[in-house]
Amino acid sequence: MIKHIIFTDGGCSGNPGVGAWAFNVYNSTDYVYGTAGGLIETTNNIMELTAVINALIYYKNNFIIKDEEVAVFTDSEYVQKGISDWISLWKKNNWTKSDGKTVKNINLWQKLDELNSEIKIYWYHVKGHSGISENEKCDSMVQNEIKKLSNYEKNVLF
Repeated sequence: MIKHIIFTDGGCSGNPGVGAWAFNVYNSTDYVYGTAGGLIETTNNIMELTAVINALIYYKNNFIIKDEEVAVFTDSEYVQKGISDWISLWKKNNWTKSDGKTVKNINLWQKLDELNSEIKIYWYHVKGHSGISENEKCDSMVQNEIKKLSNYEKNVLF
């Protein structure tokens, strides 16, 4: 039975550029917890993966009960298709894609795969910027974090 729902988002200002990730956890009736973070030099895909990984680590450390299920909503097709469809072939081919190139962000995919094997997760893709309030909240958190990091970067003396 699904007891918790997680929404995640990641983004960048430039790609690569200043990036951020965010997640929010809900139980069946209420908001439970959310947080955000970021990096000064990163990519959008890294932030999307980091959002999901941090959310699942938080969930695992705070809520997981044997046989409990969680629903994860992401607006990243890269994450949703990667973990639901592509990863089994990547692993079978020693983390190589069909074009013969090594999977990008392999360390993040391996961590996500580990978490996915420890937790019963239902993966869902939602369209970004489509009015889904929980997704919009994550996007707002990401944008605020990017602003903070961008301001920090401008004020640092090297």
